[in-house]
Amino acid sequence: MRWNKSDAASCYVLFLLAVLPTLFLRDFTPANELRYLSIAEEALRNHTFFTFTNHGVAYADKPPLYFWWVMLGKWMFGTHRMWFLSLASLVPALITVRTMDKWVEGEMPDTNRTIARMMLLTGGLFAGLAVTLRMDMLLCMFIVLALREFHRMTRPQENRNRSALLLGLYTFLAVFSKGMVGLLVPLCSSVVYLLWNGEIKTLFRYWGWRTWVLPLLGATLWLGAVYAEGGTEYLHNLVFHQTFDRAVNSFHHKAPFYYYAIAVWYSIAPWSLVVISIIGMAAVRRLPLFNLQRLFAATAASTFVMLSCISSKLQVYLLPAFPFIIYLAAFHLQTMARERWLKIILSVTAGIFVCALPTVIIVANIGETAYLAHRLLFAAATVMTLAGLLALWRVFRKQSEVKDVVGTLFHGLLATLFIGGCALPAINPWIGYGALCQKTKEIANEKHTRKISALELRRPENMDALMGLPVNELKEKDLGLLRTSHRTVVMLRRKYLKYFPDKKACIVGPNAVIYID
Repeated sequence: MRWNKSDAASCYVLFLLAVLPTLFLRDFTPANELRYLSIAEEALRNHTFFTFTNHGVAYADKPPLYFWWVMLGKWMFGTHRMWFLSLASLVPALITVRTMDKWVEGEMPDTNRTIARMMLLTGGLFAGLAVTLRMDMLLCMFIVLALREFHRMTRPQENRNRSALLLGLYTFLAVFSKGMVGLLVPLCSSVVYLLWNGEIKTLFRYWGWRTWVLPLLGATLWLGAVYAEGGTEYLHNLVFHQTFDRAVNSFHHKAPFYYYAIAVWYSIAPWSLVVISIIGMAAVRRLPLFNLQRLFAATAASTFVMLSCISSKLQVYLLPAFPFIIYLAAFHLQTMARERWLKIILSVTAGIFVCALPTVIIVANIGETAYLAHRLLFAAATVMTLAGLLALWRVFRKQSEVKDVVGTLFHGLLATLFIGGCALPAINPWIGYGALCQKTKEIANEKHTRKISALELRRPENMDALMGLPVNELKEKDLGLLRTSHRTVVMLRRKYLKYFPDKKACIVGPNAVIYID
Protein backbone atom coordinates (compact mmCIF):
# COMPACT_ATOMS: atom_id res chain seq x y z
CA MET A 1 0.00 0.00 0.00
CA ARG A 2 1.42 3.39 -0.99
CA TRP A 3 1.26 6.32 1.43
CA ASN A 4 1.89 9.93 0.46
CA LYS A 5 1.12 13.49 1.48
CA SER A 6 -2.54 13.09 0.55
CA ASP A 7 -3.00 10.52 3.33
CA ALA A 8 -3.64 13.21 5.94
CA ALA A 9 -6.27 14.98 3.83
CA SER A 10 -7.97 11.71 2.95
CA CYS A 11 -8.13 10.72 6.63
CA TYR A 12 -9.81 13.98 7.57
CA VAL A 13 -12.23 13.91 4.63
CA LEU A 14 -13.23 10.31 5.26
CA PHE A 15 -13.73 11.01 8.95
CA LEU A 16 -15.93 14.01 8.15
CA LEU A 17 -18.00 11.93 5.73
CA ALA A 18 -18.35 9.16 8.32
CA VAL A 19 -19.78 11.46 10.99
CA LEU A 20 -22.02 13.55 8.69
CA PRO A 21 -25.14 11.43 9.36
CA THR A 22 -24.54 11.74 13.09
CA LEU A 23 -24.15 15.52 12.84
CA PHE A 24 -27.45 15.96 11.03
CA LEU A 25 -29.61 13.09 12.29
CA ARG A 26 -28.81 12.47 15.96
CA ASP A 27 -31.09 13.64 18.77
CA PHE A 28 -29.90 15.48 21.88
CA THR A 29 -29.22 13.27 24.89
CA PRO A 30 -31.30 14.05 28.02
CA ALA A 31 -28.50 14.12 30.59
CA ASN A 32 -25.96 16.75 29.53
CA GLU A 33 -26.78 17.99 26.04
CA LEU A 34 -30.39 18.92 26.76
CA ARG A 35 -29.32 20.52 30.03
CA TYR A 36 -26.76 22.71 28.24
CA LEU A 37 -29.45 23.87 25.81
CA SER A 38 -31.79 24.72 28.67
CA ILE A 39 -29.05 26.62 30.54
CA ALA A 40 -28.16 28.61 27.42
CA GLU A 41 -31.79 29.55 26.80
CA GLU A 42 -32.18 30.64 30.42
CA ALA A 43 -29.07 32.82 30.08
CA LEU A 44 -30.48 34.44 26.94
CA ARG A 45 -33.75 35.18 28.72
CA ASN A 46 -31.92 36.59 31.75
CA HIS A 47 -29.36 38.50 29.63
CA THR A 48 -26.45 36.97 31.57
CA PHE A 49 -23.20 35.91 29.93
CA PHE A 50 -20.89 34.92 32.80
CA THR A 51 -23.28 33.40 35.35
CA PHE A 52 -25.71 30.61 34.57
CA THR A 53 -28.73 28.95 36.13
CA ASN A 54 -30.63 25.76 35.43
CA HIS A 55 -34.30 26.41 36.23
CA GLY A 56 -33.35 29.12 38.68
CA VAL A 57 -30.63 27.12 40.45
CA ALA A 58 -27.07 28.44 40.09
CA TYR A 59 -25.00 26.36 37.66
CA ALA A 60 -21.34 27.20 38.24
CA ASP A 61 -20.03 23.81 37.12
CA LYS A 62 -18.62 25.06 33.82
CA PRO A 63 -16.95 28.24 32.49
CA PRO A 64 -18.89 30.26 29.90
CA LEU A 65 -17.03 29.60 26.64
CA TYR A 66 -19.06 26.61 25.50
CA PHE A 67 -22.36 28.12 26.63
CA TRP A 68 -21.58 31.16 24.46
CA TRP A 69 -21.42 28.85 21.45
CA VAL A 70 -24.81 27.32 22.32
CA MET A 71 -26.28 30.79 22.87
CA LEU A 72 -24.86 31.97 19.54
CA GLY A 73 -26.52 29.07 17.74
CA LYS A 74 -29.88 29.81 19.33
CA TRP A 75 -29.56 33.52 18.49
CA MET A 76 -28.56 32.83 14.86
CA PHE A 77 -31.06 30.11 14.00
CA GLY A 78 -33.85 30.66 16.52
CA THR A 79 -33.54 27.00 17.49
CA HIS A 80 -30.83 24.49 18.37
CA ARG A 81 -29.11 22.89 15.38
CA MET A 82 -27.17 19.73 16.17
CA TRP A 83 -24.78 20.18 13.24
CA PHE A 84 -23.85 23.71 14.32
CA LEU A 85 -23.41 22.87 18.00
CA SER A 86 -21.31 19.82 17.09
CA LEU A 87 -18.80 22.06 15.31
CA ALA A 88 -17.49 23.14 18.73
CA SER A 89 -16.34 19.54 19.20
CA LEU A 90 -15.64 18.39 15.65
CA VAL A 91 -13.39 21.29 14.60
CA PRO A 92 -11.27 21.11 17.79
CA ALA A 93 -10.91 17.36 17.26
CA LEU A 94 -9.55 17.86 13.76
CA ILE A 95 -7.27 20.68 14.92
CA THR A 96 -5.96 18.43 17.70
CA VAL A 97 -5.11 15.61 15.29
CA ARG A 98 -3.60 18.05 12.78
CA THR A 99 -1.49 19.70 15.49
CA MET A 100 -0.17 16.36 16.76
CA ASP A 101 0.55 15.26 13.20
CA LYS A 102 2.52 18.40 12.28
CA TRP A 103 4.24 18.36 15.67
CA VAL A 104 5.90 14.99 15.06
CA GLU A 105 6.76 15.75 11.43
CA GLY A 106 10.44 15.11 10.90
CA GLU A 107 10.72 13.06 14.11
CA MET A 108 8.41 10.19 13.22
CA PRO A 109 8.30 8.21 9.95
CA ASP A 110 5.40 9.14 7.68
CA THR A 111 3.96 5.64 7.92
CA ASN A 112 3.83 5.84 11.72
CA ARG A 113 2.28 9.32 11.54
CA THR A 114 -0.48 7.94 9.36
CA ILE A 115 -1.09 5.04 11.74
CA ALA A 116 -1.22 7.40 14.74
CA ARG A 117 -3.58 9.75 12.88
CA MET A 118 -5.96 6.90 12.04
CA MET A 119 -5.92 5.49 15.57
CA LEU A 120 -6.55 8.86 17.21
CA LEU A 121 -9.41 9.78 14.86
CA THR A 122 -11.19 6.49 15.52
CA GLY A 123 -10.18 5.94 19.14
CA GLY A 124 -13.48 5.29 20.96
CA LEU A 125 -13.81 8.23 23.31
CA PHE A 126 -12.00 10.69 21.04
CA ALA A 127 -14.22 9.84 18.07
CA GLY A 128 -17.33 9.91 20.24
CA LEU A 129 -16.57 13.27 21.82
CA ALA A 130 -15.86 14.73 18.37
CA VAL A 131 -19.63 14.63 17.75
CA THR A 132 -20.87 15.09 21.32
CA LEU A 133 -22.07 18.41 22.72
CA ARG A 134 -19.49 18.83 25.46
CA MET A 135 -16.61 21.21 26.14
CA ASP A 136 -14.01 18.44 26.62
CA MET A 137 -12.70 18.52 23.05
CA LEU A 138 -12.16 22.28 23.29
CA LEU A 139 -10.15 21.65 26.45
CA CYS A 140 -8.13 18.92 24.73
CA MET A 141 -7.33 21.15 21.75
CA PHE A 142 -6.14 24.07 23.87
CA ILE A 143 -3.99 21.78 26.04
CA VAL A 144 -2.32 20.27 22.97
CA LEU A 145 -1.72 23.74 21.52
CA ALA A 146 -0.33 24.98 24.85
CA LEU A 147 2.10 22.09 25.19
CA ARG A 148 3.26 22.52 21.62
CA GLU A 149 4.19 26.11 22.44
CA PHE A 150 6.00 24.91 25.56
CA HIS A 151 7.98 22.46 23.43
CA ARG A 152 8.85 25.23 20.98
CA MET A 153 10.26 27.25 23.86
CA THR A 154 12.69 24.41 24.64
CA ARG A 155 14.21 24.79 21.18
CA PRO A 156 16.73 27.65 20.91
CA GLN A 157 15.87 28.55 17.31
CA GLU A 158 12.24 29.41 18.19
CA ASN A 159 10.81 32.81 19.20
CA ARG A 160 10.41 32.26 22.95
CA ASN A 161 8.60 35.52 23.66
CA ARG A 162 5.88 34.72 21.13
CA SER A 163 5.57 31.13 22.36
CA ALA A 164 5.36 32.31 25.98
CA LEU A 165 2.39 34.55 25.15
CA LEU A 166 0.72 31.77 23.17
CA LEU A 167 1.33 29.27 25.96
CA GLY A 168 -0.43 31.63 28.35
CA LEU A 169 -3.26 32.32 25.90
CA TYR A 170 -3.97 28.65 25.19
CA THR A 171 -3.76 27.82 28.90
CA PHE A 172 -6.31 30.49 29.75
CA LEU A 173 -8.63 29.31 26.97
CA ALA A 174 -8.33 25.75 28.30
CA VAL A 175 -9.37 27.00 31.75
CA PHE A 176 -12.12 29.09 30.17
CA SER A 177 -13.39 25.92 28.46
CA LYS A 178 -13.44 23.40 31.33
CA GLY A 179 -11.90 24.81 34.49
CA MET A 180 -8.65 24.38 36.40
CA VAL A 181 -7.66 21.12 34.72
CA GLY A 182 -6.83 23.33 31.73
CA LEU A 183 -4.01 24.86 33.79
CA LEU A 184 -2.97 21.76 35.74
CA VAL A 185 -2.33 19.51 32.73
CA PRO A 186 0.15 21.75 30.86
CA LEU A 187 1.80 22.96 34.08
CA CYS A 188 2.24 19.48 35.60
CA SER A 189 3.41 18.09 32.26
CA SER A 190 6.03 20.83 32.02
CA VAL A 191 7.24 20.22 35.57
CA VAL A 192 7.54 16.44 35.10
CA TYR A 193 9.31 16.88 31.76
CA LEU A 194 11.85 19.32 33.20
CA LEU A 195 12.43 17.11 36.25
CA TRP A 196 13.03 14.17 33.92
CA ASN A 197 15.61 16.18 31.98
CA GLY A 198 17.23 17.55 35.14
CA GLU A 199 16.24 21.09 34.14
CA ILE A 200 13.66 22.00 36.77
CA LYS A 201 15.62 25.16 37.62
CA THR A 202 14.61 26.52 34.22
CA LEU A 203 10.86 26.25 34.97
CA PHE A 204 10.36 30.01 35.18
CA ARG A 205 12.08 30.43 31.84
CA TYR A 206 8.94 28.86 30.37
CA TRP A 207 6.35 29.81 32.99
CA GLY A 208 7.58 33.35 33.57
CA TRP A 209 5.70 36.65 33.56
CA ARG A 210 5.11 36.61 29.79
CA THR A 211 3.32 33.28 30.13
CA TRP A 212 1.23 34.35 33.13
CA VAL A 213 0.18 37.81 32.00
CA LEU A 214 -2.68 36.70 29.73
CA PRO A 215 -4.09 34.03 32.11
CA LEU A 216 -4.03 36.47 35.04
CA LEU A 217 -5.55 39.29 33.00
CA GLY A 218 -8.20 36.99 31.55
CA ALA A 219 -9.05 35.48 34.93
CA THR A 220 -9.34 38.94 36.50
CA LEU A 221 -11.76 40.14 33.83
CA TRP A 222 -13.74 36.89 33.93
CA LEU A 223 -14.10 36.73 37.71
CA GLY A 224 -14.87 40.44 37.83
CA ALA A 225 -17.71 39.90 35.36
CA VAL A 226 -18.93 36.93 37.41
CA TYR A 227 -19.00 39.06 40.55
CA ALA A 228 -20.83 41.86 38.74
CA GLU A 229 -23.52 39.47 37.46
CA GLY A 230 -23.82 36.91 40.25
CA GLY A 231 -22.33 38.44 43.37
CA THR A 232 -20.19 36.86 46.08
CA GLU A 233 -22.20 33.64 46.42
CA TYR A 234 -21.88 32.63 42.76
CA LEU A 235 -18.20 33.63 42.70
CA HIS A 236 -17.50 31.48 45.77
CA ASN A 237 -19.39 28.58 44.17
CA LEU A 238 -17.32 28.86 40.98
CA VAL A 239 -13.89 29.37 42.54
CA PHE A 240 -14.04 27.16 45.63
CA HIS A 241 -16.99 24.76 45.60
CA GLN A 242 -16.61 23.64 41.97
CA THR A 243 -12.80 23.52 42.16
CA PHE A 244 -11.49 22.44 45.55
CA ASP A 245 -14.54 20.54 46.79
CA ARG A 246 -14.69 18.47 43.61
CA ALA A 247 -10.98 17.76 43.79
CA VAL A 248 -10.82 16.71 47.45
CA ASN A 249 -14.21 15.18 48.29
CA SER A 250 -16.36 15.25 45.20
CA PHE A 251 -20.12 15.65 45.37
CA HIS A 252 -20.37 14.41 41.75
CA HIS A 253 -18.76 11.44 39.95
CA LYS A 254 -16.73 10.24 42.93
CA ALA A 255 -14.66 7.17 42.02
CA PRO A 256 -11.66 5.22 43.42
CA PHE A 257 -8.03 6.00 42.61
CA TYR A 258 -7.72 3.11 40.12
CA TYR A 259 -10.74 4.24 38.05
CA TYR A 260 -8.72 5.42 35.04
CA ALA A 261 -6.57 2.28 35.01
CA ILE A 262 -9.76 0.45 34.01
CA ALA A 263 -11.38 3.21 31.96
CA VAL A 264 -8.41 3.65 29.62
CA TRP A 265 -8.93 0.17 28.16
CA TYR A 266 -12.34 0.92 26.71
CA SER A 267 -11.79 4.65 26.23
CA ILE A 268 -9.32 4.18 23.37
CA ALA A 269 -10.94 1.02 21.97
CA PRO A 270 -10.52 -0.56 19.49
CA TRP A 271 -6.83 0.38 19.69
CA SER A 272 -6.30 -0.10 23.43
CA LEU A 273 -4.63 -3.52 23.11
CA VAL A 274 -2.24 -2.23 20.45
CA VAL A 275 -1.39 1.09 22.12
CA ILE A 276 -1.05 -0.11 25.71
CA SER A 277 0.91 -3.24 24.78
CA ILE A 278 3.41 -1.20 22.74
CA ILE A 279 3.94 1.31 25.55
CA GLY A 280 4.17 -1.51 28.10
CA MET A 281 6.73 -3.39 26.02
CA ALA A 282 8.78 -0.21 25.55
CA ALA A 283 8.79 0.31 29.33
CA VAL A 284 9.82 -3.30 30.01
CA ARG A 285 12.66 -3.03 27.50
CA ARG A 286 13.61 0.42 28.80
CA LEU A 287 13.76 1.83 25.32
CA PRO A 288 15.36 5.29 25.26
CA LEU A 289 13.09 8.30 24.98
CA PHE A 290 14.26 11.39 23.16
CA ASN A 291 13.15 15.00 23.61
CA LEU A 292 9.65 14.95 22.15
CA GLN A 293 8.98 11.38 23.25
CA ARG A 294 9.82 12.36 26.82
CA LEU A 295 7.37 15.25 26.70
CA PHE A 296 4.61 12.97 25.40
CA ALA A 297 5.38 10.37 28.07
CA ALA A 298 5.53 13.04 30.80
CA THR A 299 2.19 14.48 29.67
CA ALA A 300 0.45 11.11 29.50
CA ALA A 301 1.81 9.91 32.85
CA SER A 302 1.35 13.14 34.81
CA THR A 303 -2.19 13.65 33.48
CA PHE A 304 -3.09 10.07 34.36
CA VAL A 305 -1.71 10.32 37.90
CA MET A 306 -3.05 13.83 38.56
CA LEU A 307 -6.58 12.96 37.44
CA SER A 308 -6.46 9.76 39.48
CA CYS A 309 -5.72 11.84 42.59
CA ILE A 310 -8.75 14.09 41.99
CA SER A 311 -11.91 12.82 43.66
CA SER A 312 -14.29 13.53 40.76
CA LYS A 313 -13.71 11.11 37.87
CA LEU A 314 -15.27 10.45 34.47
CA GLN A 315 -13.82 8.74 31.40
CA VAL A 316 -14.06 11.98 29.42
CA TYR A 317 -11.74 13.78 31.84
CA LEU A 318 -8.87 11.62 30.54
CA LEU A 319 -9.34 12.87 26.97
CA PRO A 320 -6.35 15.31 26.97
CA ALA A 321 -4.00 12.38 27.59
CA PHE A 322 -5.16 10.29 24.62
CA PRO A 323 -3.33 12.16 21.81
CA PHE A 324 -0.06 11.82 23.71
CA ILE A 325 -0.64 8.16 24.61
CA ILE A 326 -1.40 7.19 21.01
CA TYR A 327 1.44 9.19 19.46
CA LEU A 328 3.89 7.88 22.07
CA ALA A 329 2.93 4.34 21.03
CA ALA A 330 3.43 5.32 17.38
CA PHE A 331 6.98 6.48 18.19
CA HIS A 332 7.84 3.01 19.51
CA LEU A 333 6.00 1.20 16.74
CA GLN A 334 8.92 1.54 14.33
CA THR A 335 11.07 -0.73 16.56
CA MET A 336 8.35 -3.38 17.06
CA ALA A 337 6.43 -3.43 13.79
CA ARG A 338 7.68 -6.86 12.67
CA GLU A 339 7.53 -8.67 16.00
CA ARG A 340 5.30 -11.71 16.35
CA TRP A 341 3.55 -10.61 19.54
CA LEU A 342 2.32 -7.42 17.83
CA LYS A 343 0.78 -9.50 15.04
CA ILE A 344 -1.06 -11.49 17.70
CA ILE A 345 -2.37 -8.27 19.27
CA LEU A 346 -3.49 -7.01 15.86
CA SER A 347 -5.24 -10.30 15.14
CA VAL A 348 -7.12 -10.07 18.46
CA THR A 349 -8.18 -6.51 17.58
CA ALA A 350 -9.35 -7.66 14.15
CA GLY A 351 -11.13 -10.59 15.80
CA ILE A 352 -13.15 -8.15 17.91
CA PHE A 353 -14.31 -6.49 14.68
CA VAL A 354 -15.35 -9.91 13.33
CA CYS A 355 -17.67 -10.33 16.32
CA ALA A 356 -19.67 -7.19 15.42
CA LEU A 357 -22.39 -8.86 13.33
CA PRO A 358 -23.04 -11.82 15.68
CA THR A 359 -23.15 -9.39 18.62
CA VAL A 360 -25.70 -7.10 16.96
CA ILE A 361 -27.86 -10.09 15.98
CA ILE A 362 -27.87 -11.34 19.57
CA VAL A 363 -28.50 -7.92 21.12
CA ALA A 364 -31.28 -7.13 18.62
CA ASN A 365 -33.13 -10.24 19.80
CA ILE A 366 -33.15 -9.16 23.44
CA GLY A 367 -36.38 -7.48 24.52
CA GLU A 368 -34.99 -4.20 25.87
CA THR A 369 -32.71 -3.65 22.87
CA ALA A 370 -34.96 -5.05 20.14
CA TYR A 371 -35.08 -1.56 18.60
CA LEU A 372 -31.58 -2.25 17.25
CA ALA A 373 -33.07 -4.73 14.78
CA HIS A 374 -32.70 -2.29 11.90
CA ARG A 375 -31.42 -3.21 8.45
CA LEU A 376 -28.91 -0.35 8.42
CA LEU A 377 -27.45 -1.43 11.76
CA PHE A 378 -27.16 -4.98 10.46
CA ALA A 379 -25.46 -3.58 7.35
CA ALA A 380 -23.06 -1.52 9.49
CA ALA A 381 -22.21 -4.56 11.61
CA THR A 382 -21.67 -6.61 8.46
CA VAL A 383 -19.18 -4.05 7.13
CA MET A 384 -17.35 -4.07 10.45
CA THR A 385 -17.18 -7.87 10.45
CA LEU A 386 -15.90 -7.94 6.86
CA ALA A 387 -13.26 -5.34 7.75
CA GLY A 388 -12.16 -7.57 10.62
CA LEU A 389 -11.91 -10.61 8.34
CA LEU A 390 -9.91 -8.66 5.75
CA ALA A 391 -7.61 -7.34 8.48
CA LEU A 392 -7.08 -10.88 9.80
CA TRP A 393 -6.10 -12.00 6.31
CA ARG A 394 -3.63 -9.13 6.08
CA VAL A 395 -2.14 -9.90 9.51
CA PHE A 396 -1.03 -13.32 8.33
CA ARG A 397 0.22 -12.24 4.91
CA LYS A 398 4.01 -12.29 4.80
CA GLN A 399 4.26 -9.01 2.88
CA SER A 400 1.68 -7.24 5.02
CA GLU A 401 2.64 -4.43 7.40
CA VAL A 402 1.03 -2.83 10.44
CA LYS A 403 -0.20 0.12 8.38
CA ASP A 404 -2.14 -2.26 6.11
CA VAL A 405 -3.97 -3.86 9.03
CA VAL A 406 -4.69 -0.58 10.83
CA GLY A 407 -5.75 1.05 7.56
CA THR A 408 -8.22 -1.75 6.86
CA LEU A 409 -9.78 -1.47 10.32
CA PHE A 410 -9.80 2.34 10.11
CA HIS A 411 -11.69 2.41 6.82
CA GLY A 412 -14.03 -0.34 7.97
CA LEU A 413 -14.82 1.56 11.15
CA LEU A 414 -15.54 4.78 9.26
CA ALA A 415 -17.87 2.94 6.88
CA THR A 416 -19.59 1.41 9.90
CA LEU A 417 -20.06 4.84 11.47
CA PHE A 418 -21.54 6.25 8.26
CA ILE A 419 -24.01 3.42 7.69
CA GLY A 420 -24.95 3.18 11.37
CA GLY A 421 -25.42 6.94 11.52
CA CYS A 422 -28.02 6.73 8.77
CA ALA A 423 -30.13 4.55 11.09
CA LEU A 424 -30.33 7.27 13.76
CA PRO A 425 -33.82 8.57 12.84
CA ALA A 426 -35.22 5.13 13.67
CA ILE A 427 -33.47 4.82 17.03
CA ASN A 428 -33.54 8.47 18.12
CA PRO A 429 -36.59 7.90 20.40
CA TRP A 430 -34.33 5.67 22.51
CA ILE A 431 -31.53 8.28 22.50
CA GLY A 432 -33.33 11.53 23.26
CA TYR A 433 -36.65 13.28 23.61
CA GLY A 434 -36.90 15.11 20.28
CA ALA A 435 -39.69 13.02 18.74
CA LEU A 436 -41.46 12.74 22.10
CA CYS A 437 -41.44 16.50 22.61
CA GLN A 438 -42.62 17.12 19.06
CA LYS A 439 -45.62 14.82 19.52
CA THR A 440 -46.36 16.33 22.94
CA LYS A 441 -46.28 19.85 21.55
CA GLU A 442 -48.60 18.85 18.69
CA ILE A 443 -51.16 17.45 21.13
CA ALA A 444 -50.82 20.46 23.44
CA ASN A 445 -51.46 22.83 20.53
CA GLU A 446 -54.39 20.73 19.34
CA LYS A 447 -55.96 20.72 22.82
CA HIS A 448 -55.07 24.38 23.49
CA THR A 449 -53.26 23.65 26.75
CA ARG A 450 -49.89 24.54 28.24
CA LYS A 451 -50.00 21.93 31.02
CA ILE A 452 -47.29 19.35 30.36
CA SER A 453 -46.29 16.57 32.77
CA ALA A 454 -43.62 13.86 32.58
CA LEU A 455 -44.13 10.66 34.55
CA GLU A 456 -41.00 8.74 35.59
CA LEU A 457 -38.90 9.98 32.68
CA ARG A 458 -35.15 10.52 33.01
CA ARG A 459 -34.16 14.18 33.38
CA PRO A 460 -37.36 15.66 31.88
CA GLU A 461 -36.92 19.13 33.37
CA ASN A 462 -34.81 20.32 30.43
CA MET A 463 -37.39 19.44 27.78
CA ASP A 464 -38.37 23.09 27.89
CA ALA A 465 -35.43 23.72 25.55
CA LEU A 466 -37.20 21.67 22.87
CA MET A 467 -40.84 22.61 23.50
CA GLY A 468 -40.66 26.14 24.86
CA LEU A 469 -43.03 25.02 27.61
CA PRO A 470 -42.35 24.16 31.28
CA VAL A 471 -42.57 20.47 32.20
CA ASN A 472 -43.97 19.23 35.51
CA GLU A 473 -41.92 16.25 36.70
CA LEU A 474 -43.93 13.46 38.37
CA LYS A 475 -43.00 10.22 40.12
CA GLU A 476 -44.95 6.96 40.42
CA LYS A 477 -46.30 8.06 43.79
CA ASP A 478 -48.05 10.95 42.00
CA LEU A 479 -50.27 8.66 39.89
CA GLY A 480 -53.34 9.38 42.00
CA LEU A 481 -52.84 13.12 41.61
CA LEU A 482 -52.26 12.74 37.88
CA ARG A 483 -55.55 10.88 37.32
CA THR A 484 -57.44 13.86 38.72
CA SER A 485 -55.59 16.38 36.55
CA HIS A 486 -57.43 18.19 33.79
CA ARG A 487 -56.33 19.41 30.37
CA THR A 488 -52.87 17.89 30.82
CA VAL A 489 -50.62 16.27 28.25
CA VAL A 490 -48.63 13.49 29.90
CA MET A 491 -45.38 11.92 28.69
CA LEU A 492 -44.67 8.57 30.31
CA ARG A 493 -42.90 5.25 29.94
CA ARG A 494 -44.99 2.74 28.03
CA LYS A 495 -45.17 0.42 31.02
CA TYR A 496 -47.29 3.02 32.86
CA LEU A 497 -50.02 2.98 30.21
CA LYS A 498 -51.71 0.18 32.17
CA TYR A 499 -52.79 2.83 34.71
CA PHE A 500 -54.64 4.74 31.96
CA PRO A 501 -56.55 2.04 30.04
CA ASP A 502 -59.20 4.47 28.82
CA LYS A 503 -56.76 6.96 27.30
CA LYS A 504 -55.63 6.97 23.70
CA ALA A 505 -51.84 6.74 23.59
CA CYS A 506 -49.39 7.93 20.96
CA ILE A 507 -46.39 5.61 21.10
CA VAL A 508 -42.95 7.19 20.64
CA GLY A 509 -40.21 4.58 21.02
CA PRO A 510 -40.04 3.42 24.65
CA ASN A 511 -42.37 6.24 25.72
CA ALA A 512 -45.92 7.38 25.06
CA VAL A 513 -48.06 10.52 25.17
CA ILE A 514 -51.61 10.69 26.54
CA TYR A 515 -54.07 13.50 27.14
CA ILE A 516 -56.10 13.78 30.33
CA ASP A 517 -59.14 15.97 29.76
